[in-house]
Amino acid sequence: MKKMPVPITPKLTVDIIIELVDQSTRPILLIERKYPPLGWALPGGFVDVGETLEQAALREAMEEISLDVTLTTLLGCYSDPARDPRNHTVSAVYVAEARGKPCAADDAAAVQEYLPTALPASLAFDHGLILSDYLKFRQRGELTPIRT
Repeated sequence: MKKMPVPITPKLTVDIIIELVDQSTRPILLIERKYPPLGWALPGGFVDVGETLEQAALREAMEEISLDVTLTTLLGCYSDPARDPRNHTVSAVYVAEARGKPCAADDAAAVQEYLPTALPASLAFDHGLILSDYLKFRQRGELTPIRT
């Protein structure tokens, strides 16, 4: 019996919009990327084999900002083949809550608090689009639109 060839598929990633809930304005955390593509980005990264999306999100948050987070919402999935200049990725994006003082680690050169209405101009990947969707969710409860 012939083996079916293994399909070539996009790489699976997670991104996390982390709200600091111990502050009244509930700022979110962005990391400054240490490696190309440079810019400010949501904490996140690749899902390891044998790991759930949720486990990957929790691990990436700890690795990049040194905080335990609680996942609250799956904001959406982002799959534009051009979203990452390195290769085709698909990202599951979670909203999460955290308390405490973040500390940049792993491939994060820095971590900074931002109000979702006052973000830096140099966002990496498609994180501007993701954060626009998040702002609509945060302000009006609107779900992420399906983009075809």
